[in-house]
Amino acid sequence: MKKGVIALCASLLLGACASAPLAPLPARDQIRDFALEARFALRVTQTGQKAENAGGRLSWEHKNGNNHLLIANPLGFTLAEIDTTPELSRLQTADGKIRTSPDAEALIEEVTGQRLPIIQLPGWLLGQNPGPDTRLDPNGRPSRRHEAGWTIDYTYADDHPDALPERLMLNRDGEIELRLRIEEWKVHP
Repeated sequence: MKKGVIALCASLLLGACASAPLAPLPARDQIRDFALEARFALRVTQTGQKAENAGGRLSWEHKNGNNHLLIANPLGFTLAEIDTTPELSRLQTADGKIRTSPDAEALIEEVTGQRLPIIQLPGWLLGQNPGPDTRLDPNGRPSRRHEAGWTIDYTYADDHPDALPERLMLNRDGEIELRLRIEEWKVHP
């Protein structure tokens, strides 16, 4: 009887490891809208001060040039919601306070003390429009790019030329480091 139970458990485990084939990815430059679920780690180091660290979860929907970000602590409790449009950005904190600004990055800086590249991030996440300071991997995908004072490093889960990154590390002059571990992508051409 023990052997039968062990064999059943082994077959269930192996079956759970098998996954359905992934749908073909659209070409990277054809993706306009996306949603993602990620974990993040942020480290800010200011001259002469001890580094400050924060981490948690990020849900992001980018649609028609607008963004909706939900930032939560590691346990999933919402810390802030950010909505950006070309005209106005809005941030609501967990205590219900709302701030607005026509400049998304200025709004983030007002709240966090750091100017984070929220406007450039969708293109960076997708690896679109690589500039002259972009290094490509053997599959033609960005592996490192330098833009607007930031260095962005990409890690992919597979070798498909249109694969989206599984991990990103953004670094600005050693002062700010943002690591993203993307757990789920939903893309819409």
